[in-house]
Amino acid sequence: MTVATVRYLVAVTACVSGVAHTYMAAEKLEKLCQQEKWQIKIETQGALGTENSLTEEDIRRADAVLLIADIELAGAERFTDSSYVQSGISAFLREPQRVMSAVRKLLSAPQHTHLILE
Repeated sequence: MTVATVRYLVAVTACVSGVAHTYMAAEKLEKLCQQEKWQIKIETQGALGTENSLTEEDIRRADAVLLIADIELAGAERFTDSSYVQSGISAFLREPQRVMSAVRKLLSAPQHTHLILE
């Protein structure tokens, strides 16, 4: 019997106004990752500033990073050596499975792979 590997993901969500979409995307990601049985830590960059900040350790141990934003992220350079999926927030909220499918591909891709969804 093989033991399933628990995947650890980190994400950053941010929208133009820093209110609804930032938190809606974070909530949606948590639900989707629960279904996949993945662990996730989500940093939100919203009207209240940065909450639940990702540490260097969080980023280093992550199997994949999700950058879900319609604005330039504060501290985006932290992820240049990570494998990540990048998507606009509106596109993610409309088609979350498209992003999750990209994450599944990323998990078996070479290190430092960057998938940017238009």
